[in-house]
Amino acid sequence: MPKRVDHQQRRREIADALLRVVGVQGLHGMSLREVAAEAGVSLRLVQYYFPSKEQLLLFTAAYLTRRLSEQVTSRVAAAGPAPPPRTVIEATLAALLPTDPDTRRFHLAHAAFAVLAMTDSTIAAQAVLAGPDAREEILVEALRTVLRPPADPRAEAAGLLALSAGLATSVLGGARSVDEALGELPHHLDRLLPARAPVQVAGW
Repeated sequence: MPKRVDHQQRRREIADALLRVVGVQGLHGMSLREVAAEAGVSLRLVQYYFPSKEQLLLFTAAYLTRRLSEQVTSRVAAAGPAPPPRTVIEATLAALLPTDPDTRRFHLAHAAFAVLAMTDSTIAAQAVLAGPDAREEILVEALRTVLRPPADPRAEAAGLLALSAGLATSVLGGARSVDEALGELPHHLDRLLPARAPVQVAGW
């Protein structure tokens, strides 16, 4: 009996290979042949699933966004059942930082796609830049329970996301260590939520 092929899984494996290539050399000059070699499959097979480079980029952009969102969900879940709002906020922001080789690869790829989206309207229309919206909603929901008027939870969430993005860039560029970036988060939250004692995520 012939082995059944999970086509969606095969697409994800090829997308993972593209992310590994991008994590080393960026999107500039990336070829389908390089992706095929990284995935350990033939160029013909890559072209079977993705007839054009654009189709591979679009699929991978959406896949990357889902993976980044899963990192946030996993980090929050690791904080335990029904974590307090501040823990949710800290875990969400920490998940947006490149803290290990895998997350560094994802963040480098996300940055590369974000730059491409600035000049490619097709890529810009995809979900690669929509991830922060979902993470913003997590922050807004948590902030609503701890902020008092006239504080604006959505404005504060946008500011925290900008802070996290800036810290991520500084880590990728070598200006800060991961520990230094993580240490910035409680500092800023202490100023935003002065009446709340800092709550650390387990393992930090």
